[in-house]
Amino acid sequence: MRVVHLPARTPYAWKLRSRDFRILNGTEIAGGDMVPAAVDATWLLDHRPFTWLDVLHLHHVDFEDLATLERLLDACLREGVNVVFTAHDTRPMVGSAEDFTARLRMLHSADVGWVCLTTGSATKLTGILGARPDAVVVPHGYVAAPETLAGLEREPSASPRYLMYGASRASRDQLSTMANWSLGVIDPDSTLHVLLRAFSPADFIEGGRAPLLLETAGRDPRIRLAMRPYPTDEEVVRAGLASDALILPYLWGSHSGQLELAFDLNLLPVCSLTGHVHEQYERHRGLVEEPEWFDWSQGHPNLFGEKFLSALEEAADRLGSGVRRLDHEFLEYRAYEHQEILEQYGRVYGGDR
Repeated sequence: MRVVHLPARTPYAWKLRSRDFRILNGTEIAGGDMVPAAVDATWLLDHRPFTWLDVLHLHHVDFEDLATLERLLDACLREGVNVVFTAHDTRPMVGSAEDFTARLRMLHSADVGWVCLTTGSATKLTGILGARPDAVVVPHGYVAAPETLAGLEREPSASPRYLMYGASRASRDQLSTMANWSLGVIDPDSTLHVLLRAFSPADFIEGGRAPLLLETAGRDPRIRLAMRPYPTDEEVVRAGLASDALILPYLWGSHSGQLELAFDLNLLPVCSLTGHVHEQYERHRGLVEEPEWFDWSQGHPNLFGEKFLSALEEAADRLGSGVRRLDHEFLEYRAYEHQEILEQYGRVYGGDR
C-alpha cells in the first residue's frame, strides 16, 4: 500500500513503513512531481486523480483550512483512498478549542479510521464528540529506532547535564523553566542544553517570548542555546546522548513523543503531569525509570515555579546515583513493540478494523 502522511516531519510518521506499506512523502510520483515531506491538503487536491495513492494518514490538521480539508476527504472517499486519522492531541496546540472541535467532528462524521495513542485519549475524545469514535488504540512506540542506537553509549559526566528541546510554543513553558534552572541549580558544573527550532517573526512581536528567552540564557554560561531550522532525528539523539535528564515543561498537552525519546535513551524525564503522559509511562512500568513528575494541572499558576523547582531538586538527587547507560534490553523490547504497531497499522490501512 502507498501511504501519504499529512504531515511527515516526525519520527512517528517516518517509522510507519513495512513490507506491506511504504511512505510516498519525499518520493517522486507519476508525472515527475515530488511529494513534499510536509505535504498539505491543497497540494494533494492539485494532484488528482489519486491513482498513485492508497492511504492518506492524517496526523495534525490544525493548520489546514477546514473547507479544503473537507474537499480532500470527499475526494478520497470518491476515489477509493482509505483515510486514517491518528488523534495525537485532545486539546489544540494552535488555534481555538472551537475550531479544533469542529475539525474533530468533521473527521468523526466522515468515513475515516481513527487511531488513539492511549485509552485515556479515546475516552477524552468521546466527551468532546459526544460519541465514542471507532478508534483503535495503538501506542506511540519508539522515537529513536533501536538499530540506530546499536554501538552507541552515553559518555559519563561528573555533574548532571539537562536537555530541553523543541519549538517555542504557548503550551511549553521554556522561559520560566530556564530561569528557575539557572537560579535553582547551584552546581557550577551542571549544564542545560536548549535545542530550539528556528524562531519566526511572531516570536518577537509584542508578547513574544523569544527576546526574554535569549536574555535569560545569556546571563548563565552553563546554558547553551543551539538552533536548527528543524532539528533532525540524528541531532536530537546526539543531544540526548550528551545529557542525563530531559526537561518537559508542558503547560498542556495530550501525548509526548519527547517522553518516549527519554525512555529510548534512558534519560530521566522531568515532566509535567498533563494529558495522558502518565498512561504512556504506565505502559512501560517496570521497564523504564519513572519520571520526576510535577503537576501544573491544578492550583494557582504562581505556584508553578515552586512545583518545577522541587521536581528539579529531586531529579538532581536521582541523577547523582551513577552513570546512566543505554538500556539495551529495553531497546530490544522496543523493536518487538514496533512490529506489533506495524501489524496494527497494517490492519487499519487495509480497512480490516
